[in-house]
Amino acid sequence: MREALFIKKNKDRWLKIQQQPSDDPDEMAADFTQLVDDLAYAKTFYPAGKVTHFINTQASRIYLDIYKNRKEESNRLITFWKYELPLTIRKHHKVVLFSFILFAVFFAIGFFVSMKDENIVRSIFGDEYVDHTVDNINNGNPFGIYEHGNPVLSWLGIMINNIKVSFRFFVEGIFCGVPVFIDEGREAIRLGVFDNFFTARGMGIDFWLVVFVHGTLEITAIIISASAGFILGKSFLFPGTIRRIDAFKQGAKDGVKIMIGLMPVFALAAFFEGFITRLYNDVPALTTIIFGLSVLFVIWYFVLYPIRLGRKRMFHLKEEEV
Repeated sequence: MREALFIKKNKDRWLKIQQQPSDDPDEMAADFTQLVDDLAYAKTFYPAGKVTHFINTQASRIYLDIYKNRKEESNRLITFWKYELPLTIRKHHKVVLFSFILFAVFFAIGFFVSMKDENIVRSIFGDEYVDHTVDNINNGNPFGIYEHGNPVLSWLGIMINNIKVSFRFFVEGIFCGVPVFIDEGREAIRLGVFDNFFTARGMGIDFWLVVFVHGTLEITAIIISASAGFILGKSFLFPGTIRRIDAFKQGAKDGVKIMIGLMPVFALAAFFEGFITRLYNDVPALTTIIFGLSVLFVIWYFVLYPIRLGRKRMFHLKEEEV
């Protein structure tokens, strides 16, 4: 076959591969295989021809893309938690802030309302739980409730329950975020009432140092999972300049990323509640250190690091534009 005829026969396919490269691994592999066949033919019959150099260049580019994709897949988990999740959090920082403010407002409502009416704590937690906790306080062990039960079973039970609650928050975002608003407010009120129960008995600081050994991560994850629900609802209500369905798909994608990223946080929070919080009497230094480190981690990973990463990304984008 003459070189001109060979080029004419395959030109359209080569140009498509060059100008519209596929991101699909299977298609990339198929294109690479065809180019290798073409290259073998060209080297045999047109070893010094320009077409041989052209095909070799295209095959090399696809090979490098395939290798790059394989390398990225091997580091996928590291990339996800190091870059993807923080950048997604940064993208929706305003929604996260809204969720945090909402939680804080309802927490304050629960705290101050229960100051006026002590029966509220019984209506929320039940007489048995309240009476048992009062007995623990009278016996000098106010947070003894955390010392009961098998640590492993407690860890697994708490983790499963919290994950179920978080996914409920996310799914409720489909209904324009209204159920998320109600359920997050309810959780915040419960915590506010619980806090006041101990504060009224002179143990407000102890409440934070003990309950928030696990509560720092747990409450943070609940607030952010509620944010995922709000993101889902917001994407449908306020699509911006793109089609509503496309905005909803993007909101769902970002929400799923956030929910997946929160799973280790829920697992660690449940581990702390099952194994560590119960040690507040025996090893108070350990529980206090974990509380402090948890606070620092939350501030760094969910606030400061995403901001820093976002600024760095914007800087690189501007450099590329220049």
